[in-house]
Amino acid sequence: MSETHAEYADAWSEQEPPHPQAAPAPTPASPSAVTPADAADAARLVSFGLQPKLLPARDAEYTELLRRYREDPAFARVADAVATGLGLVVLEVSPRAGMAVTAGEDSVFAVRMGDYARRASTDSADRFLHGLAHLAVAAMAFPRPEDLADDGYIGRLTVNGVDAFVRQACLRLEQRAEEQGENTDPASDAPGLEAAWRTYARRSATGATKDARRLAGSTTGIVGKAAAFLTDSGFLQRTGDEGGGSYRTTARYQLQVRDMAGSAAMAELLELGVVPVSDGSATLLPPPEGDDLELAADAGLPFHA
Repeated sequence: MSETHAEYADAWSEQEPPHPQAAPAPTPASPSAVTPADAADAARLVSFGLQPKLLPARDAEYTELLRRYREDPAFARVADAVATGLGLVVLEVSPRAGMAVTAGEDSVFAVRMGDYARRASTDSADRFLHGLAHLAVAAMAFPRPEDLADDGYIGRLTVNGVDAFVRQACLRLEQRAEEQGENTDPASDAPGLEAAWRTYARRSATGATKDARRLAGSTTGIVGKAAAFLTDSGFLQRTGDEGGGSYRTTARYQLQVRDMAGSAAMAELLELGVVPVSDGSATLLPPPEGDDLELAADAGLPFHA
């Protein structure tokens, strides 16, 4: 081989032969990549959250999806987005409560006080009484801020205890009206607790039927309907028949009330000074000085006005 040919050979060997540009090698999907199957699983988790009586411990798929939510941030974001798109607010995702959601005001899943009351009665005065019953149940279930803050706290109440709670609140309002020389018989459609106590106090506690059943329009009938609705919604669990029906709270209800505890209606009812105790009965303590109460009409848990 001549010297010139050797130089060309050396130069050729030092250069890479031309190749077409290779496509990048496929890489495994990163943890943040979300597939349509992941979106379907996220929607499935939200659907579990809309079944309030379903306990995660009793459903392996539910338990697995909860684990994914807690361990995979990308999956959690998709599940949150699905809930938001449905008008739902995620209160908590945990083994104890599952995926606890509440309906926003504009959600198709929102339950409104007016619709709820109309299913029970055509009497417009009853609409407020049903809202008051729900407020009273929540107040009796979690009478102190520390009860709401304690995840292990279980509230207990009875239908008769809630009725006694509201009637004692009515008594306190009547006494205050007399002390202040206020009109004791205002228009029946006047808003606020000051008018509500008159309607509630005048209503029969049980009514009477030939077979000793309580009337639906009696105050215990209204409270009983509230308790039954909350039980069907997974917020309460019935524990017995004593006291007109006894109940215990669930983790989901604690989250619901915690979310609504800042409402004026809830705070004002508690400020009356009627403080319930854990056995489902009620007791009356002196109210704080200078309490100025005005409850907005139609307020009630867990409803939107």
